[in-house]
Amino acid sequence: MEKSRKDTRWMVSVALMAAIVILLANTPLGMIQLPIIKATTVHIPVIIGAILLGPAAGAILGGVFGICSLISNTMAPTLLSFAFSPFLAGDLLGALKALWISVGCRILIGVVAGWLWIALRKMKLTPWAALPITGFVGSLTNTVCVMGSIYVLLAGQYASARGVAADAVWGLIMTTVTASGIPEAAAAAILVTALGKVLLAFFRKQAAAARI
Repeated sequence: MEKSRKDTRWMVSVALMAAIVILLANTPLGMIQLPIIKATTVHIPVIIGAILLGPAAGAILGGVFGICSLISNTMAPTLLSFAFSPFLAGDLLGALKALWISVGCRILIGVVAGWLWIALRKMKLTPWAALPITGFVGSLTNTVCVMGSIYVLLAGQYASARGVAADAVWGLIMTTVTASGIPEAAAAAILVTALGKVLLAFFRKQAAAARI
């Protein structure tokens, strides 16, 4: 009976976090349109969900994020949307690559953040230390995995879309990681710490109340 209640609470919590992901993904706060790519804050609830509910929840929330990204890039395409939408990829292999970049890489955000949080807590780090590390690494996982996958899988198409030589792609990828990914990760560290501390206390109170 107790396990059933825990499972129900877990599913409800995941559903609520997924609703936040979907809400952010469909507002300017979640998907910020830039000239070349869409910057995102949608990974924040994915990381927080992974911390509060575990790596499996993080993977589910990351998958929801990825599907929202796929839909956004299909409905409102940008220069690089072929890398995120299988419907714009041109062939089956390109579609599979786009699915990996848009959905697979986002699932990894939740998996990495969830297991990193567990590892840091086992190392006896306080939440004040573990939260910003998890936020930073979780966010950077998104940027590095997405941009790294574009480089490995779609370097030729990326060069063509940007109108540059193939040997310039690595420099452009690193510029994106440095100029966009690192500030995004720093912001995630701050937001995950601020929100995570409050939510961790709330979840502990809820768990204590459920045991009474």
